[in-house]
Amino acid sequence: MVEWAAAMTAFVTGFPGFLGRRLVAGLAERGPVVCLVHPTQLETARAVAPENVEIVAGDIVRPDLGLPADDYRRLASTVTAVYHLAAIYDLAVGAEIAQRVNVDGTGNVLAFCHHCERLERHHYVSTAYVAGLRTGVVYEHELALGQGFKNHYEATKFQAEVWVRETMDEIPTTIYRPAIVVGDSQTGETQKFDGPYYMLRVISFAVRHGLPIPQFGRSSAPFNVVPVDFVVQALLAGDAPEAAGQTFHLVDPEPLTALEVMTLLARTYAGREPSVRLPARGVEEALRLKALRRLFAGAPREAIRYLNHPVRFDTRQAETFCGMHGLRCPRFEEYVGPVVQFFREHEDDPAYAPGL
Repeated sequence: MVEWAAAMTAFVTGFPGFLGRRLVAGLAERGPVVCLVHPTQLETARAVAPENVEIVAGDIVRPDLGLPADDYRRLASTVTAVYHLAAIYDLAVGAEIAQRVNVDGTGNVLAFCHHCERLERHHYVSTAYVAGLRTGVVYEHELALGQGFKNHYEATKFQAEVWVRETMDEIPTTIYRPAIVVGDSQTGETQKFDGPYYMLRVISFAVRHGLPIPQFGRSSAPFNVVPVDFVVQALLAGDAPEAAGQTFHLVDPEPLTALEVMTLLARTYAGREPSVRLPARGVEEALRLKALRRLFAGAPREAIRYLNHPVRFDTRQAETFCGMHGLRCPRFEEYVGPVVQFFREHEDDPAYAPGL
Protein backbone atom coordinates (compact mmCIF):
# COMPACT_ATOMS: atom_id res chain seq x y z
CA MET A 1 0.00 0.00 0.00
CA VAL A 2 1.31 3.47 -0.88
CA GLU A 3 1.02 6.06 1.90
CA TRP A 4 0.27 9.62 0.81
CA ALA A 5 0.65 12.85 2.69
CA ALA A 6 -2.56 14.81 3.10
CA ALA A 7 -3.19 16.22 -0.37
CA MET A 8 -5.59 16.31 -3.26
CA THR A 9 -6.03 12.74 -4.40
CA ALA A 10 -7.40 11.76 -7.81
CA PHE A 11 -9.08 8.41 -8.43
CA VAL A 12 -9.04 7.29 -12.08
CA THR A 13 -10.77 4.48 -13.96
CA GLY A 14 -9.76 3.60 -17.50
CA PHE A 15 -6.00 3.40 -16.92
CA PRO A 16 -3.87 2.33 -18.81
CA GLY A 17 -6.15 3.15 -21.75
CA PHE A 18 -5.52 5.72 -24.46
CA LEU A 19 -6.94 8.72 -22.61
CA GLY A 20 -6.14 7.32 -19.18
CA ARG A 21 -2.38 7.16 -19.65
CA ARG A 22 -2.12 10.78 -20.68
CA LEU A 23 -4.55 12.03 -18.08
CA VAL A 24 -2.76 10.20 -15.26
CA ALA A 25 0.59 11.61 -16.39
CA GLY A 26 -0.85 15.12 -16.07
CA LEU A 27 -2.60 14.47 -12.75
CA ALA A 28 0.54 12.89 -11.27
CA GLU A 29 2.34 16.22 -11.68
CA ARG A 30 -0.18 17.77 -9.29
CA GLY A 31 -0.42 15.18 -6.54
CA PRO A 32 -1.30 11.61 -5.61
CA VAL A 33 -3.25 9.50 -8.07
CA VAL A 34 -4.94 6.15 -7.51
CA CYS A 35 -5.86 4.08 -10.56
CA LEU A 36 -8.46 1.33 -10.43
CA VAL A 37 -7.15 -1.29 -12.86
CA HIS A 38 -8.76 -4.49 -14.07
CA PRO A 39 -6.68 -7.53 -12.98
CA THR A 40 -5.93 -8.39 -16.61
CA GLN A 41 -4.24 -4.99 -17.08
CA LEU A 42 -2.19 -4.85 -13.89
CA GLU A 43 1.17 -5.74 -15.46
CA THR A 44 0.82 -3.11 -18.18
CA ALA A 45 -0.47 -0.50 -15.73
CA ARG A 46 2.44 -0.97 -13.32
CA ALA A 47 4.92 -0.76 -16.18
CA VAL A 48 3.66 2.60 -17.48
CA ALA A 49 2.44 4.33 -14.31
CA PRO A 50 4.35 7.40 -13.06
CA GLU A 51 6.10 7.04 -9.71
CA ASN A 52 3.54 8.71 -7.46
CA VAL A 53 0.62 6.64 -8.76
CA GLU A 54 -0.95 3.83 -6.77
CA ILE A 55 -2.37 0.93 -8.77
CA VAL A 56 -5.22 -0.98 -7.13
CA ALA A 57 -6.79 -4.08 -8.65
CA GLY A 58 -10.52 -3.84 -9.10
CA ASP A 59 -13.41 -3.95 -11.53
CA ILE A 60 -16.08 -1.30 -12.03
CA VAL A 61 -18.74 -3.94 -12.79
CA ARG A 62 -18.44 -5.44 -9.28
CA PRO A 63 -20.01 -4.06 -6.09
CA ASP A 64 -17.63 -1.74 -4.24
CA LEU A 65 -15.56 -1.72 -7.44
CA GLY A 66 -14.18 -5.15 -6.54
CA LEU A 67 -12.03 -3.59 -3.82
CA PRO A 68 -11.31 -5.09 -0.39
CA ALA A 69 -13.36 -3.36 2.29
CA ASP A 70 -10.32 -1.72 3.89
CA ASP A 71 -9.16 -0.23 0.58
CA TYR A 72 -12.65 0.98 -0.27
CA ARG A 73 -12.97 2.77 3.07
CA ARG A 74 -9.45 4.21 2.83
CA LEU A 75 -10.06 5.61 -0.64
CA ALA A 76 -13.50 6.92 0.23
CA SER A 77 -11.91 8.91 3.06
CA THR A 78 -9.09 10.41 0.97
CA VAL A 79 -10.19 10.81 -2.66
CA THR A 80 -11.08 14.36 -3.67
CA ALA A 81 -11.62 13.92 -7.44
CA VAL A 82 -12.96 10.99 -9.45
CA TYR A 83 -12.20 10.67 -13.17
CA HIS A 84 -14.42 8.00 -14.69
CA LEU A 85 -13.04 7.06 -18.10
CA ALA A 86 -13.50 3.27 -18.15
CA ALA A 87 -15.99 2.04 -20.75
CA ILE A 88 -16.39 -0.34 -23.66
CA TYR A 89 -15.68 1.78 -26.74
CA ASP A 90 -16.15 -0.98 -29.35
CA LEU A 91 -18.87 0.05 -31.83
CA ALA A 92 -19.69 -3.62 -32.42
CA VAL A 93 -20.00 -4.49 -28.73
CA GLY A 94 -22.86 -6.75 -27.67
CA ALA A 95 -25.72 -5.45 -25.55
CA GLU A 96 -24.99 -7.46 -22.40
CA ILE A 97 -21.35 -6.51 -21.90
CA ALA A 98 -22.01 -2.89 -22.92
CA GLN A 99 -24.76 -2.72 -20.28
CA ARG A 100 -22.56 -4.23 -17.57
CA VAL A 101 -19.54 -2.01 -18.18
CA ASN A 102 -20.97 1.27 -19.45
CA VAL A 103 -24.11 1.44 -17.31
CA ASP A 104 -23.72 -0.82 -14.28
CA GLY A 105 -20.05 0.15 -14.00
CA THR A 106 -20.97 3.83 -13.98
CA GLY A 107 -23.54 3.13 -11.27
CA ASN A 108 -20.84 1.54 -9.10
CA VAL A 109 -18.56 4.54 -9.62
CA LEU A 110 -21.42 6.86 -8.65
CA ALA A 111 -21.94 4.82 -5.48
CA PHE A 112 -18.25 5.29 -4.69
CA CYS A 113 -18.64 9.04 -5.27
CA HIS A 114 -21.50 9.09 -2.77
CA HIS A 115 -19.23 7.46 -0.18
CA CYS A 116 -16.30 9.84 -0.75
CA GLU A 117 -16.11 12.10 2.30
CA ARG A 118 -13.94 14.79 0.66
CA LEU A 119 -15.12 14.64 -2.95
CA GLU A 120 -14.86 17.95 -4.77
CA ARG A 121 -15.61 16.80 -8.33
CA HIS A 122 -16.71 13.83 -10.42
CA HIS A 123 -15.32 14.09 -13.96
CA TYR A 124 -17.39 11.85 -16.22
CA VAL A 125 -16.25 11.10 -19.78
CA SER A 126 -19.32 10.53 -21.93
CA THR A 127 -19.37 10.86 -25.74
CA ALA A 128 -20.83 13.28 -28.24
CA TYR A 129 -22.62 10.28 -29.71
CA VAL A 130 -25.14 10.06 -26.90
CA ALA A 131 -26.99 12.11 -29.52
CA GLY A 132 -27.58 8.81 -31.30
CA LEU A 133 -29.56 9.14 -34.51
CA ARG A 134 -30.38 12.80 -34.02
CA THR A 135 -29.60 15.04 -36.99
CA GLY A 136 -29.02 18.76 -37.30
CA VAL A 137 -27.53 20.66 -34.36
CA VAL A 138 -27.12 19.06 -30.92
CA TYR A 139 -26.59 21.32 -27.91
CA GLU A 140 -24.54 20.64 -24.79
CA HIS A 141 -27.46 21.06 -22.39
CA GLU A 142 -29.55 18.48 -24.29
CA LEU A 143 -29.64 14.73 -23.77
CA ALA A 144 -32.91 12.78 -23.79
CA LEU A 145 -34.99 13.83 -26.78
CA GLY A 146 -36.41 10.45 -27.77
CA GLN A 147 -33.50 9.57 -30.06
CA GLY A 148 -32.61 6.10 -31.27
CA PHE A 149 -29.06 4.82 -31.49
CA LYS A 150 -26.71 3.33 -34.08
CA ASN A 151 -25.28 0.67 -31.76
CA HIS A 152 -25.16 -0.62 -28.18
CA TYR A 153 -22.15 1.57 -27.41
CA GLU A 154 -24.15 4.75 -28.01
CA ALA A 155 -27.24 3.45 -26.26
CA THR A 156 -25.43 2.42 -23.09
CA LYS A 157 -23.32 5.58 -22.91
CA PHE A 158 -26.61 7.49 -23.15
CA GLN A 159 -28.09 5.46 -20.29
CA ALA A 160 -24.99 6.07 -18.21
CA GLU A 161 -25.07 9.83 -18.79
CA VAL A 162 -28.74 9.92 -17.81
CA TRP A 163 -27.74 8.29 -14.51
CA VAL A 164 -24.86 10.70 -13.98
CA ARG A 165 -27.11 13.70 -14.62
CA GLU A 166 -29.64 12.44 -12.10
CA THR A 167 -26.96 12.62 -9.38
CA MET A 168 -25.57 16.06 -10.20
CA ASP A 169 -27.53 17.79 -7.41
CA GLU A 170 -25.74 15.53 -4.91
CA ILE A 171 -22.38 14.96 -6.62
CA PRO A 172 -20.48 17.95 -8.08
CA THR A 173 -19.93 16.79 -11.66
CA THR A 174 -18.49 17.87 -14.98
CA ILE A 175 -19.47 15.89 -18.10
CA TYR A 176 -17.21 15.71 -21.14
CA ARG A 177 -18.47 14.58 -24.54
CA PRO A 178 -15.57 13.97 -26.94
CA ALA A 179 -16.08 13.25 -30.61
CA ILE A 180 -13.96 10.53 -32.28
CA VAL A 181 -10.54 10.73 -30.61
CA VAL A 182 -7.42 10.47 -32.78
CA GLY A 183 -3.69 10.87 -32.17
CA ASP A 184 -1.73 13.69 -30.60
CA SER A 185 -1.89 16.90 -32.61
CA GLN A 186 1.87 17.45 -32.27
CA THR A 187 3.32 13.95 -32.59
CA GLY A 188 0.46 11.95 -34.10
CA GLU A 189 0.99 9.32 -31.40
CA THR A 190 -1.94 7.01 -30.77
CA GLN A 191 -2.45 3.63 -29.12
CA LYS A 192 -4.39 1.69 -31.78
CA PHE A 193 -5.19 2.17 -35.44
CA ASP A 194 -8.94 1.77 -35.13
CA GLY A 195 -11.88 4.13 -35.59
CA PRO A 196 -11.06 6.73 -38.29
CA TYR A 197 -7.73 5.03 -38.90
CA TYR A 198 -9.66 2.54 -41.02
CA MET A 199 -9.76 5.30 -43.62
CA LEU A 200 -5.95 5.39 -43.65
CA ARG A 201 -5.83 1.59 -43.72
CA VAL A 202 -8.06 1.58 -46.81
CA ILE A 203 -5.83 4.18 -48.50
CA SER A 204 -2.72 2.16 -47.65
CA PHE A 205 -4.31 -1.05 -48.98
CA ALA A 206 -5.23 0.68 -52.23
CA VAL A 207 -1.72 2.09 -52.69
CA ARG A 208 0.00 -1.21 -51.95
CA HIS A 209 -2.20 -3.14 -54.38
CA GLY A 210 -2.25 -0.56 -57.16
CA LEU A 211 -5.96 0.12 -56.73
CA PRO A 212 -7.82 3.41 -56.99
CA ILE A 213 -8.45 5.08 -53.65
CA PRO A 214 -12.17 4.87 -52.87
CA GLN A 215 -14.39 7.53 -51.39
CA PHE A 216 -17.26 6.15 -49.37
CA GLY A 217 -19.53 8.12 -47.18
CA ARG A 218 -22.07 10.87 -47.49
CA SER A 219 -19.93 13.65 -48.93
CA SER A 220 -21.66 16.47 -47.05
CA ALA A 221 -21.92 14.77 -43.64
CA PRO A 222 -19.64 16.27 -40.96
CA PHE A 223 -17.03 13.81 -39.69
CA ASN A 224 -15.91 15.01 -36.29
CA VAL A 225 -12.49 14.04 -34.95
CA VAL A 226 -10.59 15.54 -32.02
CA PRO A 227 -6.93 15.06 -30.98
CA VAL A 228 -6.24 13.23 -27.73
CA ASP A 229 -4.06 16.01 -26.28
CA PHE A 230 -6.91 18.54 -26.51
CA VAL A 231 -9.30 16.18 -24.69
CA VAL A 232 -6.77 15.57 -21.92
CA GLN A 233 -6.00 19.29 -21.56
CA ALA A 234 -9.72 20.00 -21.16
CA LEU A 235 -10.03 17.28 -18.51
CA LEU A 236 -7.08 18.69 -16.60
CA ALA A 237 -8.58 22.18 -16.72
CA GLY A 238 -11.98 20.85 -15.69
CA ASP A 239 -11.30 21.02 -11.96
CA ALA A 240 -11.82 24.78 -12.16
CA PRO A 241 -14.84 25.91 -10.12
CA GLU A 242 -16.68 27.27 -13.17
CA ALA A 243 -16.73 23.79 -14.77
CA ALA A 244 -18.89 22.28 -12.02
CA GLY A 245 -22.33 21.31 -13.31
CA GLN A 246 -21.29 21.88 -16.93
CA THR A 247 -21.39 19.61 -19.99
CA PHE A 248 -18.76 20.19 -22.67
CA HIS A 249 -18.75 19.02 -26.27
CA LEU A 250 -15.05 18.32 -26.85
CA VAL A 251 -15.36 18.34 -30.61
CA ASP A 252 -14.17 20.28 -33.64
CA PRO A 253 -16.50 23.31 -33.90
CA GLU A 254 -15.87 23.40 -37.65
CA PRO A 255 -15.58 19.75 -38.71
CA LEU A 256 -14.64 18.70 -42.19
CA THR A 257 -17.06 16.60 -44.19
CA ALA A 258 -16.47 12.89 -44.77
CA LEU A 259 -15.38 13.70 -48.33
CA GLU A 260 -12.93 16.36 -47.15
CA VAL A 261 -11.42 14.09 -44.49
CA MET A 262 -10.88 11.19 -46.90
CA THR A 263 -9.47 13.55 -49.54
CA LEU A 264 -7.09 15.17 -47.05
CA LEU A 265 -5.88 11.80 -45.77
CA ALA A 266 -5.35 10.50 -49.31
CA ARG A 267 -3.39 13.60 -50.36
CA THR A 268 -1.23 13.47 -47.25
CA TYR A 269 -0.53 9.73 -47.37
CA ALA A 270 -0.51 9.00 -51.10
CA GLY A 271 -0.19 12.33 -52.86
CA ARG A 272 -3.41 11.75 -54.76
CA GLU A 273 -7.15 11.98 -54.18
CA PRO A 274 -9.88 9.35 -54.09
CA SER A 275 -10.96 8.53 -57.63
CA VAL A 276 -13.83 6.10 -57.25
CA ARG A 277 -17.09 6.72 -55.41
CA LEU A 278 -18.63 3.81 -53.53
CA PRO A 279 -22.20 4.02 -52.20
CA ALA A 280 -22.11 4.08 -48.42
CA ARG A 281 -25.04 1.71 -47.99
CA GLY A 282 -23.45 -0.77 -50.36
CA VAL A 283 -20.17 -0.64 -48.43
CA GLU A 284 -22.00 -1.17 -45.15
CA GLU A 285 -23.75 -4.24 -46.54
CA ALA A 286 -20.54 -5.58 -48.08
CA LEU A 287 -18.81 -5.43 -44.72
CA ARG A 288 -21.21 -8.07 -43.42
CA LEU A 289 -19.11 -10.55 -45.40
CA LYS A 290 -15.75 -11.45 -43.90
CA ALA A 291 -14.18 -12.04 -47.31
CA LEU A 292 -15.04 -8.51 -48.43
CA ARG A 293 -13.92 -6.80 -45.22
CA ARG A 294 -10.33 -7.33 -46.33
CA LEU A 295 -10.93 -4.88 -49.18
CA PHE A 296 -11.72 -2.27 -46.53
CA ALA A 297 -8.78 -3.15 -44.26
CA GLY A 298 -11.03 -4.98 -41.80
CA ALA A 299 -13.21 -1.97 -41.07
CA PRO A 300 -16.30 -2.88 -39.03
CA ARG A 301 -19.57 -2.06 -40.77
CA GLU A 302 -20.67 -0.12 -37.68
CA ALA A 303 -17.93 2.47 -38.35
CA ILE A 304 -19.24 3.34 -41.82
CA ARG A 305 -22.40 4.88 -40.38
CA TYR A 306 -20.33 7.66 -38.82
CA LEU A 307 -19.33 8.79 -42.31
CA ASN A 308 -22.95 9.26 -43.30
CA HIS A 309 -24.65 10.87 -40.32
CA PRO A 310 -25.52 14.58 -40.73
CA VAL A 311 -25.13 15.90 -37.19
CA ARG A 312 -23.30 18.90 -35.75
CA PHE A 313 -22.42 19.54 -32.12
CA ASP A 314 -22.76 23.01 -30.68
CA THR A 315 -19.70 23.98 -28.61
CA ARG A 316 -20.58 27.28 -26.98
CA GLN A 317 -20.07 26.11 -23.40
CA ALA A 318 -16.87 24.22 -24.22
CA GLU A 319 -15.38 27.07 -26.25
CA THR A 320 -16.13 29.63 -23.54
CA PHE A 321 -14.57 27.45 -20.85
CA CYS A 322 -11.57 26.36 -22.93
CA GLY A 323 -10.94 29.93 -24.02
CA MET A 324 -10.70 30.98 -20.37
CA HIS A 325 -7.91 28.43 -19.98
CA GLY A 326 -6.06 29.13 -23.21
CA LEU A 327 -7.29 25.98 -24.96
CA ARG A 328 -8.59 25.57 -28.48
CA CYS A 329 -9.53 22.47 -30.46
CA PRO A 330 -7.22 22.48 -33.51
CA ARG A 331 -8.69 21.95 -36.98
CA PHE A 332 -7.92 18.59 -38.56
CA GLU A 333 -5.99 20.31 -41.36
CA GLU A 334 -3.55 21.60 -38.72
CA TYR A 335 -2.48 18.17 -37.47
CA VAL A 336 -3.23 15.71 -40.29
CA GLY A 337 0.51 15.63 -41.08
CA PRO A 338 1.64 14.19 -37.71
CA VAL A 339 -1.32 11.76 -37.66
CA VAL A 340 -0.49 10.36 -41.10
CA GLN A 341 3.26 10.29 -40.41
CA PHE A 342 2.80 8.29 -37.20
CA PHE A 343 0.51 5.88 -39.04
CA ARG A 344 3.00 5.50 -41.87
CA GLU A 345 5.81 4.69 -39.43
CA HIS A 346 3.81 2.13 -37.45
CA GLU A 347 1.15 0.72 -39.77
CA ASP A 348 2.84 -2.68 -40.00
CA ASP A 349 3.47 -2.95 -36.26
CA PRO A 350 1.03 -5.52 -34.81
CA ALA A 351 1.07 -3.64 -31.50
CA TYR A 352 -1.14 -0.97 -33.12
CA ALA A 353 -3.53 -3.38 -34.80
CA PRO A 354 -7.18 -2.84 -33.80
CA GLY A 355 -8.71 -5.34 -31.45
CA LEU A 356 -5.50 -6.08 -29.53
